[in-house]
Amino acid sequence: MDENAKLSFDGKTIELPIITGTEGEKGLDISKLRKETGYITVDPGFSNTGSCTSAITYIDGEKGILRHRGIPIEQLAEKSTFVETAYLVIHDRLPLKEELEFYSKGFTKHSMIHEDMKTFFRGYPQNAHPMAILSAMVCSLSCYYPEFIKAEPTDDEIENIAIELMAKVRTIAAYTYKKSIGEPFVYPRADLRYVANFMHMMFSSPVKEYKIDPEIVKALETLFILHVDHEQNCSTSTVRLVGSSRANLFASVSSAICALWGPLHGGANQKVVEMLQRIHDDGGDVDKYIAKAKDKNSSFRLMGFGHRVYKNFDPRALLIKDQCKMVLDRLGIHDPLLDIAVKLQEKALKDDYFKERKLYPNVDFYSGIIYKAVGIPLAMFPVLFAIGRMPGWIAQWKEMIESPCARIGRPRQIYTGENKRDYIPMEKRS
Repeated sequence: MDENAKLSFDGKTIELPIITGTEGEKGLDISKLRKETGYITVDPGFSNTGSCTSAITYIDGEKGILRHRGIPIEQLAEKSTFVETAYLVIHDRLPLKEELEFYSKGFTKHSMIHEDMKTFFRGYPQNAHPMAILSAMVCSLSCYYPEFIKAEPTDDEIENIAIELMAKVRTIAAYTYKKSIGEPFVYPRADLRYVANFMHMMFSSPVKEYKIDPEIVKALETLFILHVDHEQNCSTSTVRLVGSSRANLFASVSSAICALWGPLHGGANQKVVEMLQRIHDDGGDVDKYIAKAKDKNSSFRLMGFGHRVYKNFDPRALLIKDQCKMVLDRLGIHDPLLDIAVKLQEKALKDDYFKERKLYPNVDFYSGIIYKAVGIPLAMFPVLFAIGRMPGWIAQWKEMIESPCARIGRPRQIYTGENKRDYIPMEKRS
């Protein structure tokens, strides 16, 4: 039986259909509200507004649940690979053996970027932020693949552009890093898998080949899997909004990279390391900063603790916590910032103040520590986030353009400016 909610105001009542998701989530369909009443809703930050229905990712923040296409993130992190998980979110099912091989070979085949694009890298200053370069270079891919610039691409065309984009983004990211340190670019190798190849391009040089450690590769691959998709976050909503105009995938993802750049989104793990540096520079007294975080009159906040969506432990943090310890132990790292992070985590987890408020370490806390331990510079943190989120952006763009209900995004507003007034000539202004 169809359900409806009733909204009464100004002496009239209208019915709003109730939409129920497969996990029991409920929403009020207000798509006809303005047409029938002349009113709109006001929801800063869209915290209570669903912009779409989606079959890609399910989150229950109260219970700490995250699933992609129905499969728990715990199973994907333990049993899957990044490439297989990417196929899952884009295609709504796990790949067959031959399909996974086709995907993997496609990433190898298309991992090179056009040689002309190297001139773009040379044109940027050495201290340019990697996210600025990444966004610009991804958008410029549309110049080299005009055959994909279509308002209504076919399934095969979407498949091809997805493989091209995922293959090339890691190469662009690695080249961006090499540009920042003044080293020559390192070409991808055909014998390495997705994550190992990225590390090879990042850390190898003409005089020394980077030694691939399978355990370290697994830790980074797990991080990529944990970042694959996360519902309608800021950057994902950007992909859908830009793509709703029928902008191509390169342009849509380029805009998402810019959204991810912000310190409240993809830059959060960078803020964690900056916080650790602040504590270190002030003598490394962890207890002092725990007290500051608990003091309501202090402006200090523990970065990497708590989450807007999860009101319990971030399930991704639970999965990466042990990987973090393994990386530190395996690399024999004795970094004072990492020592502070470990102490901070231990004390916060035992403190009733944080436990009562459910302020547990989130994925950004652990990812920042792992990246730093592996040797990833601070400015590259959101770039690695972008690589991991790429399959989700592609899947969301694909789902949006294939939806028969998709419309160009056009939020409304309530105007609060001046009423009508006349233009005043310059000589009469005072």
